[in-house]
Amino acid sequence: MQIVKTSELRKKMSLSPQERPNAMNLTIKITMQQRTKKCFILVAAFVALTLSKVSGFSFQGKDRNAYHQAKKTTLVADLVPSNKSVEGEPNILVPTVSSALASSPKVGPSSILTSARSCKIKRIQKYARLPVWPAWNGVFLFLVGKVFGEETASKLEQTITGRVCPNFYEYEETTPFIMMVHHCHTFAAFDPLRFFQKTFFPEGFPAHPHRGFVTLTYILQGGFIHRDSQGIRQEYGQVDSAIARYKNKHSQWLNTGAGILHEEMFDLQQEKPFWQRPVFQRQELYQLWINLPASQKLNAPISTVLGGDNETPVVQTLADNGTVSTRTLILAGSYDGASATTPIVTPMSIFHVVMQPDATWTFTLPPTYETLILYVRKGCVLDSDEASLPAHHTVYFDAQGAKLNEQLVLRTAEECADFLVLAGEPIREPCAAQGSMVMNEASEIQQAYADYQRGLFGAPWKETLDDAAWQQHVKQFPCRY
Repeated sequence: MQIVKTSELRKKMSLSPQERPNAMNLTIKITMQQRTKKCFILVAAFVALTLSKVSGFSFQGKDRNAYHQAKKTTLVADLVPSNKSVEGEPNILVPTVSSALASSPKVGPSSILTSARSCKIKRIQKYARLPVWPAWNGVFLFLVGKVFGEETASKLEQTITGRVCPNFYEYEETTPFIMMVHHCHTFAAFDPLRFFQKTFFPEGFPAHPHRGFVTLTYILQGGFIHRDSQGIRQEYGQVDSAIARYKNKHSQWLNTGAGILHEEMFDLQQEKPFWQRPVFQRQELYQLWINLPASQKLNAPISTVLGGDNETPVVQTLADNGTVSTRTLILAGSYDGASATTPIVTPMSIFHVVMQPDATWTFTLPPTYETLILYVRKGCVLDSDEASLPAHHTVYFDAQGAKLNEQLVLRTAEECADFLVLAGEPIREPCAAQGSMVMNEASEIQQAYADYQRGLFGAPWKETLDDAAWQQHVKQFPCRY
């Protein structure tokens, strides 16, 4: 990113002299050189390891046929069903539901999910899982995977954590979804290496800019503390001891619009004395990047936290014996007559589904949907042709929602399954994404970074600032949108 000299910055800025104190120039220069670099270190690693064909993170100028040809693999013949169940899983939303799921018997070799009707698997892909928080656990899991196989490493990850998995999508086939990242981490109170690491690698994501898309962050366990350049502070997550503080809000829908700076730091209960904090604090979450149509990209940014039966309802089905058979948490869209209040801009459906053994789950695609993606968090899936999809694999379906009553029919055998479903109507517009901006053209990306350098998004702050100092900073350097 270009470092703008003080003299050049003054000429470019549209603000009045009274609104441009000398501290602003210093802050912006620090931002370009240090803060943004620190914040995006994960993204840079992701890109380097998973998108070696592409400079940065762009969806322009790719030969789509060549891309898919290069992505073809022979994974299916080598994949082995998993024995992983969801026993011992932390409370996800409603304690009574989680208790019912955890108390069900879980035996058998695998979970089987079968696609039916015209929802056929297009391809299966396993994305790189990178070591972080704690990195040494992730390195150990990498070695376990090489020696004992990825199935063993996937099971062990649910216990010791320490990895992050960015799914960088090929946008033309996954619109409006740009990417999905699965985080699985643990912060130990008495880990000496942790305190060394966080001196140069903050535990979370310090203030950084966005424009032109939506982030949906869904906390499975743990929590985030959000602060942004509009002066908004939010807490959300799912931890038994913090339910009252989170007020049942487990997700955040952040429409970045014309531009905003935000900070998402793991809620590690730092306000408590050291000896009162949990020894191990598990943090597991999904974060999605979702595109916006051009007409919505420069609207005012807005952040909404969601959770509870009224905002993200849960649909359950019962087995013949009266126990819970399937549980569908609706993060966006509608399912079986229930709808989330998520302020979506284009039609889409996002579900977190947990299935007990010998259960069936069906989703009828709306006529306009052409994107259908499944990410398996736990269990092993098979399609109607017996191609397997173990945990931590992503399956892309050849969805054609215009066909009447097109359905995705999934079932389990003798083991539980846990997966994320993404489906939606395509946005038929060009998409250019680089760094933390998503627009329609490359020139708009350049303009977004220019506006950021001019201070229109606000000015970054250090994550170590307390709330009073942060509020004072935001008043001095507010978001102009």
